[in-house]
Amino acid sequence: MAESIEKNIEIINRALMKVAIVHEFLTRFGGAEQVLKNISELFPSAPIYVLLADESIVKKYFCNRDVRPSALQKLPTWLRNRYNWLAVFMPSIVETWDLSEYDLVISSSSAFSKGVVVRTNTVHISYCHAPMRYAWDYRNQYLDDLSVGFVRRKLAKALLHYFRIWDRSASDRVDFFIANSKATQNKIKKYYQRESELIYPPVSTLGAVDVNISLNKFFLVVSQLTPYKRIDLAITTFNRSNLKLIIIGDGPDKKRLEKMASSNIEILGWQSDQDVAKYFRDCYAYLMPGEEDFGISAIEAMTYGKPVLAYGQGGATETVLSGINGELFSEQKPEILADGLRRLMNNYANYSPLVIRKWSEKFSKDRFKNSLEEYINSKVTSK
Repeated sequence: MAESIEKNIEIINRALMKVAIVHEFLTRFGGAEQVLKNISELFPSAPIYVLLADESIVKKYFCNRDVRPSALQKLPTWLRNRYNWLAVFMPSIVETWDLSEYDLVISSSSAFSKGVVVRTNTVHISYCHAPMRYAWDYRNQYLDDLSVGFVRRKLAKALLHYFRIWDRSASDRVDFFIANSKATQNKIKKYYQRESELIYPPVSTLGAVDVNISLNKFFLVVSQLTPYKRIDLAITTFNRSNLKLIIIGDGPDKKRLEKMASSNIEILGWQSDQDVAKYFRDCYAYLMPGEEDFGISAIEAMTYGKPVLAYGQGGATETVLSGINGELFSEQKPEILADGLRRLMNNYANYSPLVIRKWSEKFSKDRFKNSLEEYINSKVTSK
């Protein structure tokens, strides 16, 4: 009886809570935005604060939500499209958002959103996709990819140093961290000196019904085209073979990658959800050449029963089981990736699409929502 009363009080208290959600950008719909959408479905009346938003993304995925872009949204389109130029202003912008009326703030963060300032008695839970990559573990690679002169490189290093100091300080404003993988948990511990709860992100299963061995001999990549994703490694490797590679995605690295690609490689740009589902269904196997903090697209491929070849660092070590649902390769070198392709193809008859699909179910949306709801309830009542 007492437990029933306490449960009812907990439900009533939660219903009375005012909740806000904070995210960096709604300018594309990737893995982080899938997480955001599922969080928003748990709290449909909660406003979503973002630095910048693309109207088409909001209409398609968040049409019934109260999305509140920052003052950056008023800038000219050409400047909004180059929002990396505006990064220096973003820490101060998120700090000026007035969240004083909310009892619970949930930040979906890989950079700035965890830095919001809230009241002392407001609970701030941050779902961390990764600590700010370019300020921490990708710092040197980011500087190398800039391809700028000595003076501008020095300025960039100073800016990253500022971001690193701010990011470490901002992490102290979070009451509770949630990590999207054990790899991210380790980074949160190393860079922020904080413990975190592990809740794997939700994976879409749009159209993932028929699971069968594909006779199509094309490999698939679905990714944002940025240098750290290492799509260039995949292209270099496939340039040396007759294997077909299809790349779906867009980003700042697209033009360089198109110049690299030979005739057996197609770079299609962003595609509709329905078309992406078709490519997942028809592909031979999925390829993930970069180090991912989790790697949602690889799990999406598994929902179609497809094996995955992934770089054996980061989140892939938690999701790809060699010989069962794919293979791992140990170094980001063309000859090592080529060896991984050989191993996957030699073992292809031993992969069971049904087993692969079953493994992907542990990353379902229902599991994510239930775990997140349970965790939030425990922390809101404990503070």
